[in-house]
Amino acid sequence: MIDSVKIRRQSTLDFYSHYEFLCAIQDSVPLKTVKANLNQGILELNADRIKAADWAPLLKAIRHNKTLISIVIRSFHQQGLGESGAERHKTHVRRRIPAIRSKDLTSQLGKAIRGCLTMSSALKNLGLEGLLLRERDLIFLTQGLAKTSSLESLSLAHCPIGDGGLETICQSVRNSAIIKSVNFTGCNLTWRGAEHLANVLKHQAMKRHGEAWAESLRYRRPDLDCMAGLRRITLNCNTLVGDQGARAFAECLGEDLWLKALDLQQCGISNDGAKSLLDAFQTNTTLVILDVRKNPLIDHTLMKKLNERVLMNGNSASSEYKWLTSPSSKDVLRPKSKKRTIVLGSGRKGKATIRIGLAPKKSIQPGKSPSDKESYSPKPLPPGAYGFLPWRTAERIELEECILKLKEERKARVKADERIMELEVENARLRNLNFSLSEVLHAQSVTNMILEDEGVLGSIETSFQKFHAFLDLLKDAGLGQLATMAGIDQSDFGLLGHPQMNSTVSRSAVMQKEKSFEEERQEHTQNSKVSVGEKLKN
Repeated sequence: MIDSVKIRRQSTLDFYSHYEFLCAIQDSVPLKTVKANLNQGILELNADRIKAADWAPLLKAIRHNKTLISIVIRSFHQQGLGESGAERHKTHVRRRIPAIRSKDLTSQLGKAIRGCLTMSSALKNLGLEGLLLRERDLIFLTQGLAKTSSLESLSLAHCPIGDGGLETICQSVRNSAIIKSVNFTGCNLTWRGAEHLANVLKHQAMKRHGEAWAESLRYRRPDLDCMAGLRRITLNCNTLVGDQGARAFAECLGEDLWLKALDLQQCGISNDGAKSLLDAFQTNTTLVILDVRKNPLIDHTLMKKLNERVLMNGNSASSEYKWLTSPSSKDVLRPKSKKRTIVLGSGRKGKATIRIGLAPKKSIQPGKSPSDKESYSPKPLPPGAYGFLPWRTAERIELEECILKLKEERKARVKADERIMELEVENARLRNLNFSLSEVLHAQSVTNMILEDEGVLGSIETSFQKFHAFLDLLKDAGLGQLATMAGIDQSDFGLLGHPQMNSTVSRSAVMQKEKSFEEERQEHTQNSKVSVGEKLKN
C-alpha cells in the first residue's frame, strides 16, 4: 500500500495529524490556534483571524473528524460597531473584511459541518457563533443534524438567521432524540420564532407521553430524566419576542414535564407575558430555571414572585442547570477598553489605586505631536499637603452626594406621579364631555335628516291639507262653531315656508262670517214662527 494512503487512513483517527497532513500537501503551515485545546478534544477558533488560504485544509479535516468532542467557531466582526461617523472618517486604515464573511466559504463550512455530524460519534457540542449563515448553509446544517448520533448541544448565538432560518433548524431538532440544549441568543427572532420552538416542545411532549404510557403498562415507573428531547432553550437578546412569544411558551410549559431551563433575558417581555409564565407554574413542577432578567417592563414585585416560584422548583434539581450571566448583544461584540490607574491617596499602609476605563484615543494626524495639555497627568499629592484627601473620605463624600441625588430623584418622581394622576383625571373628564357632546350632535343630525327628507315633509303637508279640507266641510255644513269651541284655528296648521290654504281670510273675517251666519239663522227662525202663526189664524 502506498505510504501516503496509510498516513491518510491513520490520520483520520487523529484530527490534528490529519490536519498536518493536509497542510503538508498544500505547502502551508498549521495554525497554532488549532492545536491550542486539542489535548481536551476541543477545537475553538476565531474565524476573523484565519485567511482564505488556511481554510481549505482545516475544513477538510473537520469534514472527516471522528475524535473531537467540541467544535466552536466564532466571528466578532461587526462593521462600524462602537464608532461614530466622525471617528470612522478619521481612521486612515481600511478595515479588512474576514474571509469567513464570503458566501463560498460559509457554504464550504456548512458542508464540512454536515460531513462531521454524519461521520462523528464523539462530537457533543457544536457552536457557530456570529457567522453570517445563509439559507443554503442552514440547509446543510439541518441535513447534518438529522443524521447525527452524538450531538447534545447546538449554539447559533448572534447568527442573524431570523424566524425563517429558525424554522429550518427546528425541522431537524424536533425529531432529534439526542439534542438537549439549543442557544439562539441574538438571532433576530420574533414571537414567530418563539412559536416554532414551542411547537417543537409540544411535538416532543407527545412522544414522551407515549413512552411514559408504554413504561407504565409494563408495571414500571417511567424515568422522565432519561427520556430524550430538549432540556434547555436560550433566547436571550431577542427583543421582538415580546408578550406573544412568552404566552406561546406558557401554553406548552403548563403541561410539559421535561424542559428544565428557559432563558428569556432581554426579550421585550412586560407584565402580561410575565403573568402568563407565572400561571404556567400552577401545573409545572419541573422547570428549575426561567430567566426573565433584563426585561425592564416587568415590575419588581412580579419579577420577585416569578423567581421565588422558580426557586421552589429548583430545590430538588440537578446542579448541571445553572443560571446564565450572558451580557447583551452589544456588550458581547464590543472591544475591550484599555485601563488606566489613578492614585487617589497614600498612607502608611500603602497606596490606594482604582482602575477605570478610558475612552478610545483620538487619532493623531501625521506630522503633529500631542499637546502638553493632553499628555499632562497630575502627580498624586503626598499626605499632609494642601488639598490632600484620603480615599476613604473621598468615597464618603461621594456616597453622601449620591444619597442627596437619590432623594431629589425620589421627590421628582413623586411629583411626576401626582401630575400623572391629575392628567388622568382631567383626561377622564374631557373624555366624558366629549362623549356627551357627540351624543347631542348625533341627535341633532338625526333630527335634521328627518326634517330634510322630502317624503316626510310631503306626507306632513298632505295631512295638513286633508285637515284643512275637513275644517272647510264643517264650516260649509254650518258646524264651524265646533272648531272654534275646540280652539282650533286654521293658521295653527300652516307649514313653515308654505302659504296657508286660505291665507286671505283673516281671523276677523272668519268671525264676521260666523256672525252673519248666526243672524241668518235667527231671521229664518223668526220667519218660520210668523208663518206658523198665520196658518193658525186662518
